[in-house]
Amino acid sequence: MILTDMIKKRILIVGSNGMLGQRLTEYFLKNNDVELLCASSEEKSLIPNVEYKQLDIIQKNDVKKIITNFFPDFILNAAAYTNVDKAETERELCWKINVKGVENLALYSWTIDSQLIHISTDYIFDGKNGPYTENDLPNPISYYGRTKLASENSIKASGTRFTIIRTNVLYGPAKYGRADFVKWVYNSLSNNNQIKIVTDQINNPTYIDDLVQAISKIIYYKKEGIYNIGGKELLSRYDFTKIIADYFNLKKELILPILTKDLNQPAKRPLRSGLINLKAETEFGYNPKSIIETLELMKNELGIK
Repeated sequence: MILTDMIKKRILIVGSNGMLGQRLTEYFLKNNDVELLCASSEEKSLIPNVEYKQLDIIQKNDVKKIITNFFPDFILNAAAYTNVDKAETERELCWKINVKGVENLALYSWTIDSQLIHISTDYIFDGKNGPYTENDLPNPISYYGRTKLASENSIKASGTRFTIIRTNVLYGPAKYGRADFVKWVYNSLSNNNQIKIVTDQINNPTYIDDLVQAISKIIYYKKEGIYNIGGKELLSRYDFTKIIADYFNLKKELILPILTKDLNQPAKRPLRSGLINLKAETEFGYNPKSIIETLELMKNELGIK
């Protein structure tokens, strides 16, 4: 969706060097009706030819300066501490980024009457009764999940206009940074490496450009509140991996099924999870692509044979 308006919308993307941030930046750079400012913790932008400021969202005065100087209509927060296992030991850092940093964004979003669009996660749920609607009761079982729920609550309490987007298992063709799940599976199996994949984690993996389109529609229709934005298909991580292997003609025998508990990870994972998209589908026409469609797009964009 192309945003069209007589007056340009001013959009600040926080966390623009992350996987989602990169795709948001590339999308809105093409839009003549948007004045764009990007910010991330790194010294330089990974995406060229964009107005960029270095920003540590923990630093309240730095957040104030960027927001009050640029005066955005919308603040897109794609910045977060996302290492679920390290969060169990790096609790102070995780809390500072995911909660205190978000409090700073919400405060100055409220100060200038901007709309804060914040990315949250299915990890706010315990994974016992998924897939979840926006109205289901959160019950995080990891420290990371607790910080993400706390960030949602701090936004609600701030008084700012907000949209909270809950998503899960993001994948897609970001050019820079670590490989997403699809690229990791492709690279591993292409190099004849065995991979252990869990059979008991159920999600609806979300194609990153579907999420970008959803954010664009939220901005266009000025939607506020909480929305689930997930993929079309609900399936296990193991079945998702087999679909990737089948599509790229890779060796499925290298995929070893395993239970989550056998991985002995520091953080608990919600197992029976996933997100129901009905609210977004009904209110602004969210229509995610099938996994096969997204793999075709990734194949073309990343040059995978």
